[in-house]
Amino acid sequence: MKFVMPSIFRRALLIALALVLPGLAQAAYPERPITIVVPYAPGGAADALARLVAQKMAEKLGAPVIVDNKAGASGTIGAGFVAKAQPDGYTVLYDTTPYSINPHLFPKMPYPTDALKPLLLVSQIPNILIVRADSPFKDVKQLIAKARAEPGKVNFASGGAGTVQRLASEMFRQRLGLDMIHVPYKSGGAAIIDVMGGQVDFMFSTVAASSPHIAAGKLHGLVISSPRRSPKLPDAPTVAETVIPGYEVYEWHGMFVPAGTPDALASKLQAAVVDALNDEEVKKRFKDLGAEPVGSTPAQFADYLKKEDAKWSEVVRKGNIKAD
Repeated sequence: MKFVMPSIFRRALLIALALVLPGLAQAAYPERPITIVVPYAPGGAADALARLVAQKMAEKLGAPVIVDNKAGASGTIGAGFVAKAQPDGYTVLYDTTPYSINPHLFPKMPYPTDALKPLLLVSQIPNILIVRADSPFKDVKQLIAKARAEPGKVNFASGGAGTVQRLASEMFRQRLGLDMIHVPYKSGGAAIIDVMGGQVDFMFSTVAASSPHIAAGKLHGLVISSPRRSPKLPDAPTVAETVIPGYEVYEWHGMFVPAGTPDALASKLQAAVVDALNDEEVKKRFKDLGAEPVGSTPAQFADYLKKEDAKWSEVVRKGNIKAD
């Protein structure tokens, strides 16, 4: 005799399975490698710190975490790749401050602004205003006095229009009402070399990139862009305490997932990164690079991004800055 399940029981079973199966699937996550996309070339601070975080995440999650560099177009190629990825928790973006600058530089972005979901603010790296070791500018007020006395004579370098180096200098120039000349380079490293050689008067560079040259006596750091002094360069005063109250610029590092990623998976990823940031080995490595670990919640990171967007929108508009 063939058993036929009454329709009311069939419906109840289907509802129960619909509720239980997603939970079982998420409980098994991750079942395969997770990819962290870094939208910049290997060798920089973002790449180095992303790889360190990935290693510790893998230990926490029990699955491989791979870093994939997809550089180009000021980070928009890699970000666009993640924005179009499946929202299944297996593709994550590790981006930096240009994420907040690019929408104000490019007439058309390769992905919608709501295509990525903030996961957490990983860290912040201050910038420092650097001059060559034998520069006539011994402090920032001497540099400002020169720029005011001779408009258009003082110049500054950067690695390009969408970089933090460029925007930090531009905000510095705008807030003080100075007339200075921007000298763009294809990379921050090339710009630092020419500052050391005296071809350019100054630039804002990350503590990570500058501190070895300062320690070697090849560069002199005048002021730092964070609201507090950096433990890495404790003798450098802040821009805020010396000449521009409220001035604050970081190269921030943050992580995103494609919009639509289930909250349960996003929470698991966020918790794994926070655990990584609390690891003593990770803390030491971040400190060595002048980075300040943060480990925010998604909501805190979303609020931070709103402030960054407003800040860089104003600087780009006032400076009439265009993409390279």
